[in-house]
Amino acid sequence: MSKRVITGILLSLLLILQAQLWFGRGSLPNVRQMQGKLEELSAQNRAAQVENDRLAAEVRDLKEGLGMVEEKARSELGMVKPNEIFIQYSNK
Repeated sequence: MSKRVITGILLSLLLILQAQLWFGRGSLPNVRQMQGKLEELSAQNRAAQVENDRLAAEVRDLKEGLGMVEEKARSELGMVKPNEIFIQYSNK
């Protein structure tokens, strides 16, 4: 009789473990679903990183390129800084 009890207990434990594997919180379908979500979020993160890199490059260009913007504004538009006097002369 004790062999039958032990066999019954072991079989019950095996069924419980299998149920957890297929239907529990860490089940195979649940893991597959989470992996799909992870891949989707990773793709979104890569796209956001590309956009962040582009914006960071644009900010860096604006910070470093300020001298170029000022030079163009002075030569093409005749802009002057405060407390500066603009003198234009021609060689005619």
